[in-house]
Formats: sequence, C-alpha cells, structure tokens
Amino acid sequence: MRIKIIRVIIILGLLCLAADLVYTQGIRGSFYYHQSVNNRIRVIPLDGIRGRILDRNGVVLADNRLSFNVAMIPQDIKENDQVFHYLSQVLNVKKSKLFQQYSQKKHAPFAPVVVAEDVDKKVAMILEENKFRFPGLYVQEHSRRYYPMGSIGAHLIGQVGKINRTKMEKLKDYGYTPLSIVGYSGIEEYYDHYLKGKEGGLQIEVNSRGQQVRLLSMRDAESGEDVHLTIDARIQQIAQEALGNRKGAIVILDFDSGEILGMVSSPTYDPNIFVDHRLQGQISFAYSSPDAPLLNRAIQGQYPPGSVFKITLTVAALANKRISRHTTFNCPGYYTLGKRQFRCAHVHNAQNLIEAIAHSCNVYFFNTGLLIGPDQMYKYARLLGLGEVTHVDLPAEERGFLPSRRLRRIRNPTGWYKGDTLNYSIGQGEVLATPLQVARMTATVGRSGKEVQPFLIKKIGEQDIVQFSTVRLVNLAPEIFTIVQEGLKGAVKDPHGTARLLDMPGFKIFGKTGTAQSVPGKDEHAWFAGYSLEGKKRVSFCVFLEYGGSSYNAVVLTRELFQRLRIEDIL
Repeated sequence: MRIKIIRVIIILGLLCLAADLVYTQGIRGSFYYHQSVNNRIRVIPLDGIRGRILDRNGVVLADNRLSFNVAMIPQDIKENDQVFHYLSQVLNVKKSKLFQQYSQKKHAPFAPVVVAEDVDKKVAMILEENKFRFPGLYVQEHSRRYYPMGSIGAHLIGQVGKINRTKMEKLKDYGYTPLSIVGYSGIEEYYDHYLKGKEGGLQIEVNSRGQQVRLLSMRDAESGEDVHLTIDARIQQIAQEALGNRKGAIVILDFDSGEILGMVSSPTYDPNIFVDHRLQGQISFAYSSPDAPLLNRAIQGQYPPGSVFKITLTVAALANKRISRHTTFNCPGYYTLGKRQFRCAHVHNAQNLIEAIAHSCNVYFFNTGLLIGPDQMYKYARLLGLGEVTHVDLPAEERGFLPSRRLRRIRNPTGWYKGDTLNYSIGQGEVLATPLQVARMTATVGRSGKEVQPFLIKKIGEQDIVQFSTVRLVNLAPEIFTIVQEGLKGAVKDPHGTARLLDMPGFKIFGKTGTAQSVPGKDEHAWFAGYSLEGKKRVSFCVFLEYGGSSYNAVVLTRELFQRLRIEDIL
C-alpha cells in the first residue's frame, strides 16, 4: 500500500514538473526568451547635439559644452550600500541624497538612472578608472547648453530645459521623448524644431557581469541646425550696458528691411542658471523677484505710449482733413473741460501742427482729438500697427490695447466721455503698446506708409532667409507722412524741440518723445522713438524706461547709445 502511495506521489510530481515545463517553455517561452535577451542587451542613448545660435557676424550666442553624468543600471547593481558609499565619497554628496535621487528616478531594471549631473572632469576620470569594481555604474558623456555672453540678450535667445508634461503632450508626435531637452522662451523655443538634435543610440551585448561583449547595432545621433540671427552682438552689448540697472527696453530695427539689429530688456538674467547646476539656486529668485527679470519688456511689456501716440493722431486728423499743417491752436498751458483742467507741460501759446509735434503740445492734440473722435483714433492707430502683434519670430508677444467706444459699451454701460477722448489723444488712459510696436510704427511713418516686418532669423543651417514676409502698404496720401516727418525732424532740430539734445553733427535723427503717467506713487514712463537716416545703416528704434521719469531721460540715453555706436563704428 505504501509503495502505491509513493508511486502516485512520484507520478503526480512528474506530471506537475512536465506541466510546468510545458507552461514555461511552450506557453511562456517567448516571454522568457525576450527577458533573457533584455538581460544581455543594453541600449545606450546618444544625445543629438543641439544647434548653435549665432549673430549676423558669426558670434556664438548659444553653444554646447561637454559634460559628464553619473548613471546606474539597477539590475546590474548588486550591493547598493557599497556603491552609494563609494559615490558619496567621490562626489562629496550625502549618501542619503544620492539614494533618494536614485529611488525617485528608477523606473525599470534596465533603464539607466542618472544620480549626478555635470560632474567635474577629474571626478569622471576617477569613476571611469574604478567602474570595474561596480558593474552597472558608468559615466555618460553629455552635451550641455552654454551661453557665452551670459545675460546679454538673454530674453531674445531664451533658455532650454527638460521637457515638461504639457510640451510632451503637444510634441510627442514630432520625435520628442520624456528625456528631450527643449527650448523655453526666445529663439530657443521659437526655432526649437530646427535646433533640436536627433537622438541616436548603441545596442550592445553584455555578459553576466555587465561587461560589454560586442556591439550589435548603432544609430548615429544627428546635430541640430545652426541658427543665424539678424542681431549684432555688439549692439546688444552696448544697449544692455547703456540700460544698466534701469528697467526698460531698447529696440533697434533695420529701417529698410525690418531686421532686428538689437533688442534688449532690463533687468535681465543669465540663462546659464537653467543649465548649470552650480547656478540653479538663482532660478527661484528669477521667478519671484518683483522686478520681473524674466519678462521681455520689448515684446511683453505693455505700457501707455504717452505723447508718442500723437504720431498716429496726427495721421488720423490729416487723413480725415480735419486739420492741415497750418492749423493753429492756442496753448495757455491747460485745456478746460467742464470743471476739470487737462495740463500741458508748458505754455506754448499759438502752435501750428509742425510746432505742436516738435514741442509735444498736449493742448494742440486735445483739440485735434475732439475734432476727429475716438473711432478715427482707433482706426488709424490700428492701421499703423498698434493694438496687434507684430508677428515677430518670438513666442509670447503681447498685442497691447486700443480702447474704443464699442468695447466700452460692452464693458461699461456708462459709455464714453470727452475726458476719455482727451486722454486717448495723448496716449494715456487705456492705451497700451509694446516698445517693438512703437519702433515699427515710427519706421512705417518714416517710410511713408511702407510697413516693415520685424524679424530675427537670417539663416537656418546653410539656407539663407531672403525674405521673411511681404511688405504691407499703409495706403494714405504721401503728403500726410511728409508733414509728420517734418514734425519729427523738428523735435530734434527746433531750438525748443523736446529732443533737441540729439541734434548732433553727423546724425540725422527724427523722433518723438513721450512721458506717460504710470500707477499712483510711481514715476512716469519715459519714451523716445524714431529713426536715423545717416551713418553706415539706417535704423528705426525705440528707447523705453519703465518708471524712468521725464522723456528727457530717454533722450539722454538715446544720445549715449548713438554716440557709443558711432564710436564703435557700428552705425
């Protein structure tokens, strides 16, 4: 009886063993085969080097440098404690911190986990020499972004970082992976598709100790395209130094083509803080600072343009034939509306149109604004490019704002008042514009209605960008622009002109000053916008000082800027 029981047990055991063999090799055979392949095959990613960003003369604005990351393959790490103890000593980092990073980033046994980024070259060499002691620990060579000019032109160039979830959802169909480095703001973001390198990789076979046996296959990484910009790095540096610690922006355009030669915003920041772990402590300050250093004031700052807006009002009034160049109004230093007085900067007495532009007489333009009304001001301001984006090749451009009676009825049932029209006439109230819009508007007037398209791209790879866009024509009588140009010339040439400080030998500058009221308790915003027709290159420009006080301060800065550019033989 006992023999029968033992025989049954042995037979059942053999049947179970046979069933297990059938299940393991027959049913699950392919699964375990692939597992064994994965255990002996490693995929080592190769980064595609990001394309460089250069100025019009070949000066490198954004480059790449070689860096070293320390990575671990979890399934090959046999004794975690010894590995982390060793790394802690070599990297001079607490073992608990290394282990925390390892645990947070670990997703799969065969996926490399980076535990330290951008380590010193000497440290990388020490790790390489001792990696035989710890199979699964290795050093990755990595391309890291570097901005040689630091904060100069940071808002225009932008910065890079690891792709976030939102961008990943948008870009996953375009070759981006969760490990991709992408552009954030500026040229880095706008032309990311061209700058981004194509990733490659090595497929190698390893033995049981994780040592390479042979190379199975390789796909070369591809570098991104170099991008050449229209800007001049020398102009960028001079303009940034001229602004110094003051808040504001300077925009300089090629008068004839619309190429952006210089665009700076202040305060600025160093984009290297986003790619150099030694500087990353400054990131939180950049985001939290009340001075908003990450804001590109040239295209994102929206401010009342003040008296610069009188240019568009003049065009509107002349186009509607409500005034002529000889129309005269008397300026006693104020304009009375009901019980309220609207002030002018000076007592100008009798002024014709040319004098009113040159002297920036508020009273003259109060009378003119009431003659044509807010609807015509809105129409011609839009015609000259205010209240809409310029379509410059940068992300996150703001459109500014132009009030109108129609919008007021929607937002405020009380409607529109004459006082609103008076504020509108001198670029106050709800009117908002960006420095780039103002620079383009003055260029349009200087070119007698031929609008320029501001742009930054000059060349992608070996492909020259011959024309960024077609020129739009503001279809108005040429004599309208001639009259306005004469007034802008008078602001500089008239002995009492608001920009007479710019009447310098060797320069032919036309322009308009603007002092715009800001929030209560703060100084006014200072503007000077215009164009220069003499020198090596004709340019249109806008100099803006946020809370900079009188427009005289913007004129002084413009003088310093042009003198320095002339000394450096740039303009």
